[in-house]
Amino acid sequence: MSTTEVTSASAEFARRQHSPVQRLQHQLHGKPWISPLFLLLVAFLVFFIATPTFLTASSMGILLQQTAVVAALAVGQTLVILTAGIDLSVGAIMVLSMMVMATLARDDGMPGILALLIGVALATGAGMLNGLLVTKINLPPFIVTLGTLSIFTAIALLYSGGSSIQADRLPDSLNFLGEGFGIGQFRLTWGIVVVILLYAVIGFVLSQTAWGRYVYAVGDDAESARLSGVPSMRILLGVYTVAGLIYGIAAWILIGRAGAATPNAAPDANLASITAVVIGGTSLFGGRGRLIGTLIGALIVQTFAFGLSQMGVDQQWRVLATGVLVIVAVAIDQWIRKVKA
Repeated sequence: MSTTEVTSASAEFARRQHSPVQRLQHQLHGKPWISPLFLLLVAFLVFFIATPTFLTASSMGILLQQTAVVAALAVGQTLVILTAGIDLSVGAIMVLSMMVMATLARDDGMPGILALLIGVALATGAGMLNGLLVTKINLPPFIVTLGTLSIFTAIALLYSGGSSIQADRLPDSLNFLGEGFGIGQFRLTWGIVVVILLYAVIGFVLSQTAWGRYVYAVGDDAESARLSGVPSMRILLGVYTVAGLIYGIAAWILIGRAGAATPNAAPDANLASITAVVIGGTSLFGGRGRLIGTLIGALIVQTFAFGLSQMGVDQQWRVLATGVLVIVAVAIDQWIRKVKA
C-alpha cells in the first residue's frame, strides 16, 4: 500500500472516529443516563399532550408515590447488575420481609419497631443467602435467584397463611412511610423521602468509596479485579447482602404505600426493577451504570404505566409497552458498548 493510500485510510478512520454518531456513542458510554433522561422528557411531553391532567400537581404526587417501591427495589437490583449478575428474587424477598413484619406485629403483639428490624434483618439474610450460593458454590446468579424466588415466595405464603393484614391492624411505625405532607395539591409521603435518602447514600458509596470502585471493577472483569488484589468474592457477597437490606426497606415502604401487607403484593416487582435498571443505562454485562440513571428508569417505567392508564389504555398494551422498552434499552446498551472496540 502506498504512502498516499495509508494517509487517506488514516484520515478516513479519524473522520469516522470524530463523526457525530461516534461522539454521541462516546458521550452515552461516559454518561449512560443521558438517553433515559431524554426519553423521560419525551414521555412527559407526549402524555401531557394526550391527557392535559397528566402534569397536574396531584397527578405528579401520585406518580411519585407509585414510583417509590420500584425505585427502592431498583437500588438493590442496580448493585447486583453492576457486578454482571441479576436478581430475580427481589419481589419475593420484599414480600417475605413485609409479611414477617406485619404478622409479628399483629399476631405476636411485638412492638412495631422490633418487628420492622426483624423483617429487615430477614431480608438482609435472604440477600446474603443469595450471595453465598453465588460465591461459595459458584452458581450462576440467574439460577440462584430463580430458585430462591420460588423458595421465598412459598415461605411467605406458608408463614402468612395466604391472608392479608390491613393497615388498621398494624402499629403506626409500620404504616409511617405511607403518611406524608402536602405542598398545595402536591403530596409527598415519607416513603418518597426515604427513597431519596437511599439513592443519596448508595450513590455516594458507589462513587466516593473504595467499595464502590471495587463493585465496578468486579462487574467489568471479576478475574482481572481478583488478580489486581480486589477481594472479588467478598465484594459479591457484600453486594447481595446490601441488596437484601434494601429490599427490606422497600418492604416497609410497600406497607405504607399499599395500606396493607399481602403475600400477593407487587407481582411484577422483579420485572419492574430490572426494567428500571436497564432503561436507566446500567449495562446487563456489568461495570457500567449510575444510580441517577436507575432513578430515571424507575420514573420512566411508572410514567408509562401511569400515563397509559390515564389515557384508558388496556393493561395488556401497557405490559407490551414495557417489553418494548426493555428490548430497546438493551439494544442501545449493546450499541454503546461497541465504543470500546
